[in-house]
Amino acid sequence: MAFKSLLSVAGADHSDRDVRTAASLCAEVGAHLSVLILSPPPLVMSPPPLSDGISEWPRQRAHAIAALEKRYRQIERFSQDTASLEKRSREIHKLLRATWRCYDVDIANCDQASVGDAVRQRALCNDLTIVGPALLNDINLGPLVINGSLFDTGKPVLVVPEGAEATLSPRRVLVGWDSRAEASRSVREALDLLAGAEEVRVALVDAEATWTGNGKPGADIAAYLTRHGARVSVDLLASAGKSAATVLAQHAIDTSADMIVMGAYGNRRLRERLFGGVTRWIVGKPPLPLFLAR
Repeated sequence: MAFKSLLSVAGADHSDRDVRTAASLCAEVGAHLSVLILSPPPLVMSPPPLSDGISEWPRQRAHAIAALEKRYRQIERFSQDTASLEKRSREIHKLLRATWRCYDVDIANCDQASVGDAVRQRALCNDLTIVGPALLNDINLGPLVINGSLFDTGKPVLVVPEGAEATLSPRRVLVGWDSRAEASRSVREALDLLAGAEEVRVALVDAEATWTGNGKPGADIAAYLTRHGARVSVDLLASAGKSAATVLAQHAIDTSADMIVMGAYGNRRLRERLFGGVTRWIVGKPPLPLFLAR
């Protein structure tokens, strides 16, 4: 599919680099950019009710005063966060007016439990969410954004690690294929990228041991991509005791790939582990954009 609307999510204290990355991608393909700025405050707790018992009154009064003082600090923090978000919004507006004029900026001052839903609502109405270096380095906000944009919407995510050359027009793409629904969805979501690439390599790890279809492993997905105009070859790789992700990453390096396309796996309890796995995977390796779909 063509990417006509991209989403960039940033914390109020993040640098400009993720938004700049998303803006450059929008300029590359002529897409609209939606920016969501988040600043999740601490949860606001209700004060305990006062007791009617006279003997309990001094202690309950002290508890109530302490709770009210805590509430005041939380409200003050909320007000400060809102002011910070509005200031950051003005800065992003100024930045984008000078770089890319087709955009909108929104802010959301929500608690931790609401971050995923705030992201989900925006991601549902965009084609692709960009996860840049600043978001990858934010261990508190990053997993929540991945949950809301990738797992809760079915929309794809492009992970752009530090030092990677962000592009939606890659010349050489490596597709991790295992005949599962997630891999199929990642291919479908990336069809425009794959059809426009000079070379697409479909890589299967230990396929000979698990293949149950007719013909050569990978021939079916290669034929599908060829019908869509992609120039495809199939690589059958042996794991040699390594994880499939490690084998794919090394093969991407060996074949000078500009991007890896693969499915994202995991249930709700595994989502944070996926985010951690992605960040650990890219550390120490030549930086490559990672296109993920669920």
